[in-house]
Amino acid sequence: MAAEADGPLKRLLVPILLPEKCYDQLFVQWDLLHAPQQGPPSDHLGSVSLPSPASRFSSAKAWGWALWLAHFSLPQVFKILGAKSAEGLSLQSVMLELVALTGTMVYSITNNFPFSSWGEALFLMLQTITICFLVMHYRGQTVKGVAFLACYSLVLLVLLSPLTPLTVVTLLQASNVPAVVVGRLLQAATNYHNGHTGQLSAITVFLLFGGSLARIFTSIQETGDPLMAGTFVVSSLCNGLIAAQLLFYWNARPPHKQKKAE
Repeated sequence: MAAEADGPLKRLLVPILLPEKCYDQLFVQWDLLHAPQQGPPSDHLGSVSLPSPASRFSSAKAWGWALWLAHFSLPQVFKILGAKSAEGLSLQSVMLELVALTGTMVYSITNNFPFSSWGEALFLMLQTITICFLVMHYRGQTVKGVAFLACYSLVLLVLLSPLTPLTVVTLLQASNVPAVVVGRLLQAATNYHNGHTGQLSAITVFLLFGGSLARIFTSIQETGDPLMAGTFVVSSLCNGLIAAQLLFYWNARPPHKQKKAE
């Protein structure tokens, strides 16, 4: 009877939210909070319990999904549209971030990783490619932006097709680390040069920082892939740098544009 009751719930949760071992521990054994610690009990305190791997995983997963769902608000896109300006955003940095997100998404799909381990990359990719277009649009390069969207869509289809060898996909994922580092350093250099963060969205920056921290743990738990985990470690450090700059330049304002006679 328990097996029949758990059937639909298991099919819903295991492929998307939980590994099977965590599902069994949480919903079959009902071990929600603790697991016995290895070793003899203490003389004074008795048996000591530690949080189970499944409960730790569930907490990190809940945090990761909360951050992931928050990206649906697209705060950076709305801030650019509201200001009708992309001042302060480095186009090269945004494009390198798009490369990193594309690599994570294609690598995860190719290796059949659970959607919950890379799902945010899909929505962040859509947000990032939109930002790329808006930066070009507000720089008076709308036609170039449309061509960029078309070329990117074609490249993505090729990467996801059987025509692309696995070695190329793995190489693309391995390029995430230098892409993230160079991209974030370019944005940091732009912030430093301008003396302000322009139209950078504080909400997006802090969500990216918190999300990348949570993903270090969940990627280890769900995929066991050191390449994925390493990417999120580097991403966390780089996102932390931009977050620190945003706090440092919090009260700085872009100077008013002055018309110059040419």
